[in-house]
Amino acid sequence: MKRILFCLAIAVTLAACQKPQTLEERAAELCAYIPDHELLEESRDYMTEDFYAVLDTMFYRLPQHEAMDHEWLYYFVTGNGGTIADYEVIKVEQTDKEHAVATISVRQIWEDGSFDPESDIEEHLLYMELVNGQWLMADFDGHKADCIQYIANNRKEQAVHQAISDYLLLEIAPQYKQGELCVPTLMMVHETDSCVWGDFWVFWYNQIGDSLEIVSGGSHPGMMTLRYEDNQPQVIGFEQVEDGSRFLPTAKRIFGDHFDIFMDMHSNESVREAVRREQLSEYMQQQNQ
Repeated sequence: MKRILFCLAIAVTLAACQKPQTLEERAAELCAYIPDHELLEESRDYMTEDFYAVLDTMFYRLPQHEAMDHEWLYYFVTGNGGTIADYEVIKVEQTDKEHAVATISVRQIWEDGSFDPESDIEEHLLYMELVNGQWLMADFDGHKADCIQYIANNRKEQAVHQAISDYLLLEIAPQYKQGELCVPTLMMVHETDSCVWGDFWVFWYNQIGDSLEIVSGGSHPGMMTLRYEDNQPQVIGFEQVEDGSRFLPTAKRIFGDHFDIFMDMHSNESVREAVRREQLSEYMQQQNQ
């Protein structure tokens, strides 16, 4: 009995000697999981469920080309300069029982550990939330709200693109020699909530081996009018640019102040081909998911 009591006494003494992790120490630990160029799979255990879900959508659920147009989606701290972020926790303020904000400084260092002493040291805010007794990263510099808004805008944009594609498939594609697969190419010039101006193309393809060969296709620039039902867009009108001698006057009338942008886009075959390949690749990826 004395031996058991002695062991219990040692255990209590050891537990008393182990100090609980401070908020500063936890913030420093969380810094290793700040998403920068990549979202680590193990970050799931160090982030709130909703913050991780938002970042997972940004990094892996949106088209890859989004990273080129909106670098902040991927480069939270270091940008694209080939350096490594060196974090230091300056202070932590606990705002209530379940929330705290850590102010951290970030200095860029090279891979060999050296740094430029004259380089800027930036300050960022790391938001923490207590979940099931564990402090987790809940936000970083307000990126969560930015991401949620961007995702909403992206989903609306994708819905508009789908509505236009559906219209082209139904109304325009049957005018061409048909192949095995029809995938429109959309080159947007200008958009409002109710109208979209663009250079819209229809392409029919046949599959030959592992490749898709164009069978037929053509351009249908103009303005599409949209209507929303249950927040879902539908095309209810399409004013097209006419062919031949009527091309320029009707294009100028329909595109108005955006005519020059349209003409630059319409006359650039290399840009159109790049867009066609990109959108075709995205379509095939969606079909294979």
